Amino acid sequence: MTISLSTTAVTKIRDQIQKNGKGFGVRLGVKTVGCSGFAYTLDYVDGVQEGDKLFASGAVNIVVDAASLPMLDGSHIDFVRQGLNDVLKITNPNVESECGCGESFNLKKTNAVA
Repeated sequence: MTISLSTTAVTKIRDQIQKNGKGFGVRLGVKTVGCSGFAYTLDYVDGVQEGDKLFASGAVNIVVDAASLPMLDGSHIDFVRQGLNDVLKITNPNVESECGCGESFNLKKTNAVA
């Protein structure tokens, strides 16, 4: 199981944690929502809970809960410039399709949650 971050993502996330003034890292997850079924969540986290998987990339800790892990395995996190903004970009090999607005996604059948 892997989750990777680009150098840019490590820098941006580390900077945001420092601006927050506290935090162990960030929690990456998946929730049911939207027209395609799932959406990513990203929040500050102060520690690891039972059942979590910890990924360290550079100076950043990424925490993923057990339910989200199969849907996120192999994902790569980056920040890319879109217009005047830097936006989070997750490249996830488990995604079959995304909705037109890009806010939600559908999983390949082998990764779908029952």
